[in-house]
Amino acid sequence: MSGYAAIEVDTLDKTFRLPRQQMHTLKERALHPLRRIDHDELRVLRGISFGVQAGEFFGVVGRNGSGKSTLLKCLAGIYRADAGRIRIAGQLAPFIELGVGFNPDLTARENVIINAVMMGLTPREARYRFDDIIEFAELSDFLDLKLKNYSSGMHVRLAFSVMVQSDTDILLIDEVLAVGDAAFQQKCIDVFYDLRERGKTIVLVTHDMGTVERFCHRALLISDGEIETEGDPGEVGRRYLELNFEHDGGVAAPAHPPSPSDGSMTETEPDSARARVVEVWVENEEEKRVKSFPDSGRIHLHAVVEAIEALEAPRIVLWIDSPEWTRVFGATSEGVIASTLAARERVHLHVSLSNRLAPSHYAVGCSIAAGSGHQDILDWRSNAADFVVYSQREHYGLVEIEHDVEVQP
Repeated sequence: MSGYAAIEVDTLDKTFRLPRQQMHTLKERALHPLRRIDHDELRVLRGISFGVQAGEFFGVVGRNGSGKSTLLKCLAGIYRADAGRIRIAGQLAPFIELGVGFNPDLTARENVIINAVMMGLTPREARYRFDDIIEFAELSDFLDLKLKNYSSGMHVRLAFSVMVQSDTDILLIDEVLAVGDAAFQQKCIDVFYDLRERGKTIVLVTHDMGTVERFCHRALLISDGEIETEGDPGEVGRRYLELNFEHDGGVAAPAHPPSPSDGSMTETEPDSARARVVEVWVENEEEKRVKSFPDSGRIHLHAVVEAIEALEAPRIVLWIDSPEWTRVFGATSEGVIASTLAARERVHLHVSLSNRLAPSHYAVGCSIAAGSGHQDILDWRSNAADFVVYSQREHYGLVEIEHDVEVQP
């Protein structure tokens, strides 16, 4: 990377005014010339400040509606900022919507030349690079077909192929790696490696944290129009996933949980008149109640159980079920709880475990049993709490078990 700033953004603000009523016709305006139209204000960007060094691959991530695409459009000059300052050092090309500027009634041959000129090439350069563009897009058999007859995949392949021929210093790219089939996506990835090696300054907006970690030197996370965090792509990616699951605490549990049975219990109705599960919750390593975890660290399960009447040798069970109600973990209070619980006595069971779960949505269950062989089920909650495990890497099973892999000739 070079030693100067290619992009500088200082206390950038952008607000949209949304009308509560709209006049759609000239007749409405003529009939109500003095009607006042009230507006609501939507503040999308709030004092955004950051810099991008020349030759840096910079990622911008955030949840839908966080303001990241608005930021890119302000950088491109499509939107005018309400306050703040933007400084761009070098020639800039925005690729915010692939194919913008294509005319569906013209052929691919005509659209390539026009679009390449719009991207900053001279007509002579556009004609010189025409064969490379078409070869990359794999559309040589469809040159004289009008674009309105192209499939959506062919359309974005052509647009991406024109984009990569740009000779500008700074590229602003919004979600373009999801184009085409798997083979073409790999070609796009190879192009990104090439752009990075050539020292192009790139600002990439994406939801793909794998792409951020793979390509970006640094990344920025926007939340509700403000900078949540900036720096290492891995850390930014993890915080992005945390924010997603903090807002979306998981999907609904399966509709039909299993009946009370953990191997030794009989499938009888719980007798809640003798004991009850008061509360079940999940905490992270910072002792904070959460609804999501990365696929590492430790998970802390908690349950509070109350004996309504005196209980001899009770047993509390805490477990984790998969979305298919497969039992993936279970722990009991045997050996750690007093032999007798007095009437109205409460106990707090805490289970700490290493998180080796694959990304998914899990249910936490709890039961209390007593009697000979713990046959009397006093209370049973199959979905007393739930949490989500998220990850930035691939998993191949429901849980990760420590193992060795050996390959022999």
